[in-house]
Amino acid sequence: MPEDARARQRTGTGVGLLLALVLAAVLLTALPGGGGRNGGDCAPLTVGSWSAQDRLTGEFARYGDDGARADDWTGGDGTHSVRLPDGRLLWLFSDTYLGQVYGPPNPFGESHAWRDTTAPLVRNSAVLMRGGRLEATLPAPLFPDPAPNQWRWPVAARVEPRSPGSDEQVVRVLLWVRTAGPSPWIYGVPTATEVATLSLPGLRVESVTRILDEQRVQDPSRRVLFGTTLVEDGEWTYVFGGDDGRAASRPVSSAHVARVPRGGLAEPGAWEYWDGSRWTTGARPRPVLGDGRRTGVGSAFSVVRQDGTYVLFTMAAGTKGLAAVTSYWSCSPTGPWHGPEKDFTPSLPSGQVAAYNPQAHPELSGGGRLVLSYDVNWLETSLASAELSRNVSLYRPRFVTLRLTRPR
Repeated sequence: MPEDARARQRTGTGVGLLLALVLAAVLLTALPGGGGRNGGDCAPLTVGSWSAQDRLTGEFARYGDDGARADDWTGGDGTHSVRLPDGRLLWLFSDTYLGQVYGPPNPFGESHAWRDTTAPLVRNSAVLMRGGRLEATLPAPLFPDPAPNQWRWPVAARVEPRSPGSDEQVVRVLLWVRTAGPSPWIYGVPTATEVATLSLPGLRVESVTRILDEQRVQDPSRRVLFGTTLVEDGEWTYVFGGDDGRAASRPVSSAHVARVPRGGLAEPGAWEYWDGSRWTTGARPRPVLGDGRRTGVGSAFSVVRQDGTYVLFTMAAGTKGLAAVTSYWSCSPTGPWHGPEKDFTPSLPSGQVAAYNPQAHPELSGGGRLVLSYDVNWLETSLASAELSRNVSLYRPRFVTLRLTRPR
């Protein structure tokens, strides 16, 4: 072959390879599960600054201390929120105290509002807010127990079409089903993920659909419950979940992700799970974050999407996880996730307490600010009920406002 022909062949091969690589990169950033739908907008993000959100924290204190009714919310954890079409905000909680709250001093002479230790404790509740003011507690528990020794904890929720393409809207609430078990499963054995459908505007529970039953997974610490957080991106809703690695003495748990077409949260067959290389309906989900030691998540965490970047908030690994919140970032819900980034430690009340369950509330955010809640509980579980009644202010959500910036 003449030299000029060989040169043209080499040049053509090089151009073809370059074009193929460019095309592959474009496809990778365009496809969900590759680089993210808007991977070109992705940039590292971390918490640049934060401050206490005293107004929201104070509103839950005001409502919880109001003794006008004995069947109202007086404290709870598992804080999630969803904006309704009429402007109201629906707050969802897991274990919840009802009953009467009494002004200070408490029976120990301390300057705390308190409740009787016989006050009702229900497994879930929902509270309505309008114009920044909490107004009413829905009949509790909102979601009945599925079976003896089982209960439902509500997690993330969304307003979505009743079915794909429908003009009618409903509220979908993700539920964790847990079953009573021995130590170390003092908070219940992970059992299943469900989705409840609530009517609008009345918020009547129409149905509960089981999405993923994990009872056949022999090791409870490997069971995955989905719904700790939801992120919408285009026509997909990404549903994040985790296992209970910490109950099995692993320093951190692992994060997983599924995706559902918008309007399909209540359809088990519409769910696709990330198996480590692709979206599938038939394989076990594989972790997208967590090495079991330094990187990973707490049992509940939150993810938001800002300017093409996914940001995950969780309690830090190790003993710092009792008080410090950390974050990871990624260009795709499937990772790779980068971090952990620097921690920040929001304020905690005095006593042997811990922070957990950092949750973002996009409905209350805007203008470059992100509202994040965290829950507080007594560390020693055998004393928790008495201590939380002795000082009712402990077992209530606290709020901070964050600004996300590029790391320096």
